[in-house]
Amino acid sequence: MTATPETVTDPARQDALEDGQLKGSFVDSIGEALEAGDEALIQEMVEPLHNADIADLIEQMPPADRAPLAAALGDKLDPEIIAEMDETVREDLIDLLSHERMAEVLGELDTDDAVAIVEDLDHEDQRAVLREMQPDDRAAIEEALGYPEESAGRLMQRDLIAVPEHWRVGDVIDYLRGGSDEDLPEDFYEVFVTDMRHHPVGTIMLSRVLRSPRDMGVTDIMEAEQTLIPVEMDQEEVALRFQKYNLVSAAVVDASERLVGVITVDDIVDIVRLEADEDFRKLSGAEEGGINERTRDIVRQRLRWLVINLGTAALASLIIGLFAGTIEAMVALAILMPIVASLGGNAATQTMAVTVRALATDELTQANTRRTIVKEIRVAVINGLAVAALTGIGAWLFFSDPALGGVIAVAMLGNIILAGLAGVLVPVTLDRMDIDPAISSSVFVTMTTDVMGFFLFLGLASLLLL
Repeated sequence: MTATPETVTDPARQDALEDGQLKGSFVDSIGEALEAGDEALIQEMVEPLHNADIADLIEQMPPADRAPLAAALGDKLDPEIIAEMDETVREDLIDLLSHERMAEVLGELDTDDAVAIVEDLDHEDQRAVLREMQPDDRAAIEEALGYPEESAGRLMQRDLIAVPEHWRVGDVIDYLRGGSDEDLPEDFYEVFVTDMRHHPVGTIMLSRVLRSPRDMGVTDIMEAEQTLIPVEMDQEEVALRFQKYNLVSAAVVDASERLVGVITVDDIVDIVRLEADEDFRKLSGAEEGGINERTRDIVRQRLRWLVINLGTAALASLIIGLFAGTIEAMVALAILMPIVASLGGNAATQTMAVTVRALATDELTQANTRRTIVKEIRVAVINGLAVAALTGIGAWLFFSDPALGGVIAVAMLGNIILAGLAGVLVPVTLDRMDIDPAISSSVFVTMTTDVMGFFLFLGLASLLLL
């Protein structure tokens, strides 16, 4: 959980930031100070910045300057800064730290942030770093690593406030005021009420604790209805629960329904952003190729999808080759072919983007799939008629050939209807087969619209125009 940032009205911070982003002039000034070896000036310049801003600063520096800048920060390199960094940049800096220093950094972070760093280390480094940690911290991280990746167990924090159901409000207040910093989490929003088996039976918002009489029982003011998160639930499903039920925090329970941790909304904001970014990149075949990724990794991730697209494009070319004689006899067909494929592809992409997102957010289910398909067919027919009419009239006027205008209009209508169907059916089918539709949909949808668009247009032209 990150600390609260300093006020943006701080003049020193305003010199570095504009609209919440680091000014280019400020980053250049840091680079000049680094080149001059003036560590004192660098530390003075970053002093007013929030940890997230310092993490951004390191990311925006050229790769060769990141490690020297981190070294120049000295004690200003707070563990929270490392937790805020982009994963690729963080890995490069972690390689420069000793195992003892890494253990110190992890010990100062919340468990969820520490786990996010440790899980990216190779096995040998993990073991070496964990050996250097305090026993309690090591046990918490090892327990989290035992849960599946991207699960609630990896995401949750172990530090929480839980009180027995027989307590009164006064007991809770005295406990909160008398507890040491080591006993209590730094930030929390709810108090969890548990029974003798440590099963959560209710929650109390902190504000309600403060407003209630001291002699009132916690069971009298708690909310018995609560959303419990199984420890192995996927983090994307956890985010959907938070969105659906407007949660600020939620208890995490193990297989025995014992309270083992808590997930807070600030962690969910990060998950929502990460999942959205991941889906967006997958739709374009870029997968995890962020701007800070190494060039060879980006090439490897993208090249295989380009090769697959090459295969689907070759299939579309084969269809065109079947009608080579038709195209030679009527050159206008070659001029109009890209229009049919392009508009069909755009129509399919619109539908596919909505469908993939609906699947990711559980809005599209087995109960409403058929209704959604019918709706998309209706939309495709209406849009297809409008675009087909415009295209047909344009081709008629431009080539002075009403028959050609009619052929491209019919082909356009058919391809847009097929595009609407493909935009829904392909992602839904892949999802039913437990294949991530965000990764594979675009390849199959594009192939469908290209192949069918060319086949309809050239096939109709062969039958009706020659």
